[in-house]
Amino acid sequence: MSRIFDALQRSGVERSGVEYPDLISVVTEVFEANRDGAPKPPEPAPVEDVAEPELPTPEVAQKPLSQELSEFPSLSVAVKPESRLVFFTDPDSLAAEKFRFLSVRLRQIQQNRSIKKVLVTSTIPEEGKTLISANLAGALAGRKQKVLLIEGDLRRPSLAKEFGLGRLSGLGEWLRGDHRKLTNVYRLEGPGLWLMPAGDPPANALELMQSASLSQLMAQLSNLFDWIIVDSPPLLPLADTTVWARLTDGALLVAREGTTRRAMLERGLQVVKKSDLLGVILNGCAPSRDNSYYQSYYNPGNK
Repeated sequence: MSRIFDALQRSGVERSGVEYPDLISVVTEVFEANRDGAPKPPEPAPVEDVAEPELPTPEVAQKPLSQELSEFPSLSVAVKPESRLVFFTDPDSLAAEKFRFLSVRLRQIQQNRSIKKVLVTSTIPEEGKTLISANLAGALAGRKQKVLLIEGDLRRPSLAKEFGLGRLSGLGEWLRGDHRKLTNVYRLEGPGLWLMPAGDPPANALELMQSASLSQLMAQLSNLFDWIIVDSPPLLPLADTTVWARLTDGALLVAREGTTRRAMLERGLQVVKKSDLLGVILNGCAPSRDNSYYQSYYNPGNK
């Protein structure tokens, strides 16, 4: 089960003017993966700065939004009961409620600053960012808002598989196409949101992402949806996420208890601009007493 930890701490600062404790020191008080003398992992490769290309101002076609959305094909989705997409498989659970809370905090931030495109990333692989992205998108869509989930990891995509979908043309194919029509976006029946999968992994992922086409695409999509959640690659050691960071309004950094080490977390927070960081999500926590209290409160017949 995931637990939201210090998520969206900047919203409190904006409303109250009170500065929150340093994220590094607070997070590491809650968990420290290098316990009991466990060997430290090899130092991640340095992250190279990528020059920002000059992007032209995108030209967005003015069409009725309902007409645009109706052009996207619909897909039937059957999330497996054993899936960790708890918002869809167990919507009454405490874990699902945590994602509702996170969606509420995002909407609170939206009242104070322009935020629609949210990047979900982590420092290294296997920290749960894909599952966080999907569950958060479901929570936002549950408020009757138009939500798009983008599989932004073109190298090792896994998001479409979580919804039980097979091979679909996606972001990679669109970036390699002629860009005259907005395609490769699918309406997911059941979850009530839209998905743009990664598609077949391209050999030149970073080159495609640095083109002006991706900026134009995000501008088009922003006119169609209330929220865009981007499931991006991990921060270390790839540079792909720095491209996504320039095209989104803020970032959520996912860490996993027992996996993320202090040095990695420090590196990750150095890569993300302080002004872009919305908060940190602590994933993979052991069940707490809150779970039993929650179940007793909402299921009094089980007492």
